[in-house]
Amino acid sequence: MAIRKINPTSPGQRGMTKSDYAEITTSTPEKSLLKPLNKKSGRNNTGRITCRHKGGGVKRAYRIIDFKREKFGIPATVKTVEYDPNRNVRISLCFYADGEKRYILTPDGLNVGDKIVSGPEAPVQTGNAIPLELIPLGTFVHNIEMTPGRGGILVRAAGNSAQVMAKEGNYVTVKLPSGEMRMIRKECLATIGVLGNAEFKNLSIGKAGRKRYMGIRPTVRGVTMNPCDHPHGGGEGKTGPGGNPKTPWGKPALGYKTRKKGKASDKLIVRRRNKR
Repeated sequence: MAIRKINPTSPGQRGMTKSDYAEITTSTPEKSLLKPLNKKSGRNNTGRITCRHKGGGVKRAYRIIDFKREKFGIPATVKTVEYDPNRNVRISLCFYADGEKRYILTPDGLNVGDKIVSGPEAPVQTGNAIPLELIPLGTFVHNIEMTPGRGGILVRAAGNSAQVMAKEGNYVTVKLPSGEMRMIRKECLATIGVLGNAEFKNLSIGKAGRKRYMGIRPTVRGVTMNPCDHPHGGGEGKTGPGGNPKTPWGKPALGYKTRKKGKASDKLIVRRRNKR
């Protein structure tokens, strides 16, 4: 991926950058792998807003991604590399030897025509999904399972990768992009390679309207609100929070621990991302 700079024909265009989409091979998604994506606007099943600053955005369909990679021993050929409006990494349409089609996340170096396969017998090469116990130390991986058979839930964003650091007993130690070192069951699958579209983090949005296309509404500071809307609100002129910073619901906003005690996965963390 390369970054394309937009000519400043208007104030909103000045400083805006976009991807050149050079790696995209088709603009038409596979219809059998699409499903409707209804907008929730940050609301839960009771209609209450549980995630603020969401709403609007362009209409889009969801691409069904194969995070499980459970078709062991069946080779697949990469047919297209496509844009996915629901994530920042590109997706690849793969045709399996038995005739099935599936989307996977596209790692850097995986091109149209390449062969991929998953399972314990698969070679260690980009795009193949292999159990962690069979992956050599130092290998970069992505789309990592935390529960065998559940599907990959770790390291799925553009440009990210984890590294296999050690093996001991039934667990493999993996260094995650945040710096956290975590032990994961050796039976869990991981896909070889570093995810592509790494330049995504260098894009400049350029204007507020582009955020609205993404379905992100404006975020307003508490000190500019009225006292009925936020604990920081009110007062003549600019005033501080008048004590410790608080959330809109009056809870402490800095240093307040929200992590629940006794999480089963805590004991598997070798080193936390905050180095404590």
